[in-house]
Amino acid sequence: MAFIQWVLIALVVILSAGPTWSVPSIIQMRPEKDTLLDADVRRKSDHLFCSSWRFTVETNDAGAWTRVPARCVDFVKEYITGDLYASELEAVAANAAEYARAIGVSGDGRDAWVFDIDETLLSNVHYYAVNGFGSQIFDEYSFNEWVELREAPAIIPGLRLYKELQKLGFTLFLLTGRGEYQRHATERNLMYAGFANWEKLIVRGNTDKGKPASVFKSEKRKEIEDAGYIIHGSSGDQWSDLMGFALARRSFKLPNPLYYIA
Repeated sequence: MAFIQWVLIALVVILSAGPTWSVPSIIQMRPEKDTLLDADVRRKSDHLFCSSWRFTVETNDAGAWTRVPARCVDFVKEYITGDLYASELEAVAANAAEYARAIGVSGDGRDAWVFDIDETLLSNVHYYAVNGFGSQIFDEYSFNEWVELREAPAIIPGLRLYKELQKLGFTLFLLTGRGEYQRHATERNLMYAGFANWEKLIVRGNTDKGKPASVFKSEKRKEIEDAGYIIHGSSGDQWSDLMGFALARRSFKLPNPLYYIA
């Protein structure tokens, strides 16, 4: 009996001290590589979703949208600051230049080309970089502060196309949704960025407030046509820059997943 009591006491001591070997808890047995694998799967899923979302934006199938989806902010940041965006801008400009060279410019000054400004000639990526890369609702006040700084750099392929069209003999019109109160800052910014000798800078006046961009820009293109010009080409980053009536003979859509204007 004494021996049995001694054995029982020894077992109690051993069990109280805990095992001398390590047995991982079932809760802690998820390997680190599985966690990394799950993160990689999520990244791939997000990239696929966001790549498809951007495609629908550029094909005008996404409809009206107000901000970049939360899961796509990093995707848009990487795209808009990376090589793909730059390459696509180059491709659009090259196509436009090839088309323009094939036009027999009359030499009477009536062969015209219409340019949008924001994300077509001037880049606002610096502004959007500090404002969520399109993930925030557009704030007119803060954007106007940015405009007044006059620091938006030229989109280099756009500047190159602009200058080539001038050499070819096209008359260039700048048609923007910016307001009359932004005209002076816009003109200064354009000149600082290397643009010069446009025929006319057309901005929204008091009677244009509240009009959809597609309507406003169509009306202004009609005025250009009524003045005797032939609009051979039009460049813009929004479908509303290019659609409507009084259309250019050929339009060139630049990529822009940062914002949508109807």
